[in-house]
Formats: sequence, C-alpha cells, structure tokens
Amino acid sequence: MYGFRIIFLLTFVLLLKYSQGLSQQVELSGQLAGWMVTNPGQSFQSQIGLRYIPELSVEKNIQEKFSFDSELSFNSYGSGDIYPFDSINTGGKIKPYRMWLRFTTPRFEVRAGLQKINFGSATFLRPLMWFDRIDPRDPLQLTDGVYGVLTRYYFLNNSNIWLWGLVGNKDTKGWEFIPSHKKKVEYGGRVQVPLYTGEIAATWHHRQANLENVNFTEPVSSKDLVPENRFGLDGKWDIGIGLWFEGVFIHQDLDLTENVYKRFVNLGWDYTFNLGNGLNVMNEFFVFDVSDKAFGEGEGVSFSALSLNYPLSILLNITAIIYYDWDNKDMYRFLNWQWQFDNCSLYVMGFWNPDKFQIYQNLRENTFFSGKGLYLMAVFNH
Repeated sequence: MYGFRIIFLLTFVLLLKYSQGLSQQVELSGQLAGWMVTNPGQSFQSQIGLRYIPELSVEKNIQEKFSFDSELSFNSYGSGDIYPFDSINTGGKIKPYRMWLRFTTPRFEVRAGLQKINFGSATFLRPLMWFDRIDPRDPLQLTDGVYGVLTRYYFLNNSNIWLWGLVGNKDTKGWEFIPSHKKKVEYGGRVQVPLYTGEIAATWHHRQANLENVNFTEPVSSKDLVPENRFGLDGKWDIGIGLWFEGVFIHQDLDLTENVYKRFVNLGWDYTFNLGNGLNVMNEFFVFDVSDKAFGEGEGVSFSALSLNYPLSILLNITAIIYYDWDNKDMYRFLNWQWQFDNCSLYVMGFWNPDKFQIYQNLRENTFFSGKGLYLMAVFNH
C-alpha cells in the first residue's frame, strides 16, 4: 500500500495548500497515554508503556452542500515487559493509524483510505466484529483500521446502504484466524432499515482467505486461496428497555475438512435503573459453533457478559464487567474506576481471570490479562 500512502499524502498536502476561497478548518490534536500493568500470578510480570497518537484533520466546505474532509494520524508506542530478577524486553513501533479522504453531501458519502469500519448492535461479544478488534475492556477503544473504500447513502426515512471494497490488508482482522490475500479485493455491503421503534440490518462480505503461510496440525484444504462468504443479520429496539440481536453465518470452501460452516449468535438487553445517579445494567449471551452442515448440530462455545456502570459523581465513574464461560465453568472479572477531568483521564483497573483465556483469543493483549492483576492508565488529550 505504499503507492496509496504517497497518493494520500500528496492529496492531503494539496488540500491544505489550495484552500483560497473555500471554507476550511484545520485541526491538530493528539492523545498521550501511559500505562502499567502487573500480574502477580505470573511471578509479578509487569509491563510499562507509552503511546502517542497525533491527529491532523482538514475539512473544506463547498457551496454549503458539499464538503471534503481528511484525517491523518499515527500510532506511536513503546513498551517494556519486566520479568523481576530476570530480564526486561523492550519494543516499540510507529505505524499509520488513520489515513483517509472523504467526500460528503447531505445524503451521500465516500471515504477512501486506512479507516475504521464497524457496525452492529452488540457491545461485548460481537458476531459482526468483522473489520475491527475493539476490546470492550479498553477505555480508549483503540483498533487498527483497514485499507479500502466505503460508500454510504442515507434515505429520507433513515434507511441507509453501505458498500465497501478492501485491498492490501494482509493481517487478520475481527474474528479471523486466517488472513486475507493482500492483493485480492474483498467486497461487501449492508442494508439498514427502520423497523418499529428501532432498526434491522442485513450484511454480506466476500473475501479470499490465504492459507499459504498458515501452519495447521493437519491439512485443511488442497488450495492456497479459499473463498469465504459471510452473512449477518442484526437489529436493535427500544421498548422501555433496549433489546438487540446479532447473527452471523460464515461459509468457507475448505475441501479437505468437515467443519466449513461457522455460526455466531448474540442476544442482549440493557436498562438504566433509577437508583442514585442511575445504574446501567447490560447483559449479553453469545454462542459460537462450527459444523459440516449449514443448519446441523455443531461444536462450539457459549459465553454470557454482564456489565454494571454507575456514575459516582461528575468526575468519577465505576464499571464492572463479568464474563462467564458456560462450557468450562470459568468466570472473567474486570473492574474499572475512571476519573475524568478537562483533558485528562485516570483509570485504575483490576482483573481476575482464568490462567488460560478462552475469550477474545484473537487479541494479543490477553497475555497480561490472564490470572489476577492491576492495570493503571493515565490519558491526556489535546
């Protein structure tokens, strides 16, 4: 994607330079975060780190009905893994975080570049986590983007249509364990329409899974490129309490394996009780299984998630999240105290989890969240 990056940067510079006669807004902002996590259960293994994400955004309005805007940001971070009385492993990286251009009208938009694409109704256990990896335990909600083009059209009745094409994304994303082929275009779309007091949506995506550099304990296919189709259905309604569901069906054309169908289901609700400053309760139930038949019995896992959120004051908020693994009878606990000031936030987080993670296996950060530990984070936004 180096060619695209050069084209983007040239376009971004031209957008900044040739602005005479146009309404323009240029904003430079950033986020600085430092953290420390320690895990007594792993011989007091600890990590300290520092992250800075600078962001430059430009917006130009043309004749009040059309606008161009752009965002350029980088994720720069360094960390050190500390093994007491043994060693310290350090590392760091600077990489593009967002890098996109967008053209917008009152009912249409097209955005091209490195961007975040996410949708769906679920919060903690998301079957429609196809292109992002947002961890609900992460206060900053950080996630890598994908390279592609996204178009959206909005109808007067609040219906909308999404169409996208992705290319140049060699790493796994979402729930994927097999990456896509970097040079093959992925494509799909989404239709969302209002229904009663909420909305319902259908989503589809096609890609070529690349098995060439993936090592398996036994052969799963005689082909390097495996076609994959995903189908999703989700909805959300407000009937006094919030109700939602997400369902995903995935078919992979693996010719040497039996389990070629994957199925995800999420059911959830939330309600804010009139207790003190308002206690918000959110609950989700999630099932994932694989099968050799589209609608036959399969093998998989099931989880529940329960979240309690309570504002103690204007500045202080506390959140508790509990996951339960119904198959292994394991419980995952997470508690977050947040102090919010003008431009600063302080987080004190504790976790008590099984030693072996069965949930969020696609997130590399889980190494430090196994067992019991403490996580401190300070954030400054400018």
